[in-house]
Amino acid sequence: MENFNEMLEKYAELIVKVGLNLQKGQRLHISADTNTAELTHQVAAKAYQNGCPLVTVLWGDEDLRKIRHQYAPRDSFEEFPAWVTDGQMRDAKRGDAYLSITGRDPELLAGQDPDLVALELKTIAKHFKPVSEYVTNGANQWTVVCPPTPKWAAKIFPDAAPGEAEEKLWKTLFALCRLDNDDPVTVWRNHLEDLEKRQVYLTEKQIATIHFHGAGTDLKVGMPDNHIWKGGRSKTKGGVVYTPNIPTEEVFCMPHKYKVDGTVQSSKPLNYFGNLIDNFSITFSEGRVVDFKAEKGEDTLQKMLESDEGASYLGEVALVPHKSPISESNLVFLNTLYDENAACHVALGSAYKENIQGGTEMSDEEADAAGVNKSLIHVDFMIGSDQVDVDGIMPDGSVLPLIKNGDWAFNA
Repeated sequence: MENFNEMLEKYAELIVKVGLNLQKGQRLHISADTNTAELTHQVAAKAYQNGCPLVTVLWGDEDLRKIRHQYAPRDSFEEFPAWVTDGQMRDAKRGDAYLSITGRDPELLAGQDPDLVALELKTIAKHFKPVSEYVTNGANQWTVVCPPTPKWAAKIFPDAAPGEAEEKLWKTLFALCRLDNDDPVTVWRNHLEDLEKRQVYLTEKQIATIHFHGAGTDLKVGMPDNHIWKGGRSKTKGGVVYTPNIPTEEVFCMPHKYKVDGTVQSSKPLNYFGNLIDNFSITFSEGRVVDFKAEKGEDTLQKMLESDEGASYLGEVALVPHKSPISESNLVFLNTLYDENAACHVALGSAYKENIQGGTEMSDEEADAAGVNKSLIHVDFMIGSDQVDVDGIMPDGSVLPLIKNGDWAFNA
């Protein structure tokens, strides 16, 4: 790609200025896979150029993770290096911004023991949860990005030569991130303003129930009182506006933990930490999963649902028009960051307390009474398509169309 370096620099600038909105004098903590070093270096350079005094990088290596699953003792998967989360909590309380740059192989752990995969993920989630809750409850800016890697590109473009596949995925990502414009930062700010108008509209409506119907799905998602829709941008308790996900096309909220009923059919495969779950359906009653089946990865789905008590309840409901740029690419990315922004989705597991008035100040008991789910996991899966319509059922029983034939059915 002739202009690759120029586009990569634009991407890094977008991450620093729109994603993190890194403040002058603020430190940056990056968690990155070793196969994303090129982008990580560009982000560090942009951060320093914008007044960051120190960029700290915690490197991960997917190949080492696979080696552990192949050779480590079975009784060692509850081991965890406490210095990792101790250091991250220290940095978070100091006010560092957080950036995650992941470069995952969609089938990294395919064929590995699902019990060990589940145990490893539960161990990781347990140790990271205090840091995650502290950061995502408004203390710090945080952003997640997923740049292309050779193994991921090969899964998306299996008929292309290795180098060609990665180049095609980079070109696709640059377009989806609106980097093929002269001023991507301004284009992004306009896009985020549109999402903000929609979230304000939905919050003001205080819809009682979201009804998804079509293509095997008939799901009613009850909403808690005083819920708050979010989308695109978030704001720290200190008033700093940032963008958690790049790219992003969603507006999202929390469902009431105990008011979800019906059956939902997946519309895209779910890549759960290197294991694919495909063509699956889940049935809920009074919020809880009571039945499920999957054409592929049913064991993985079961282990995920057994992670803890809250894993069998929903923590997020999100609206995304099927006519979004990611959906119109006609690609299945096998990566939640991209696939969740191509379709309406829900998430099993923990809710974001920012989605309910006063949520970040609630005790666990108060949150549960208000319908806020708590879990070690938060796993999005896609349920939307141009065959699934979405309606809002108002407190008086009237119906407000939200998405029709894959596109927004309301103006904000």
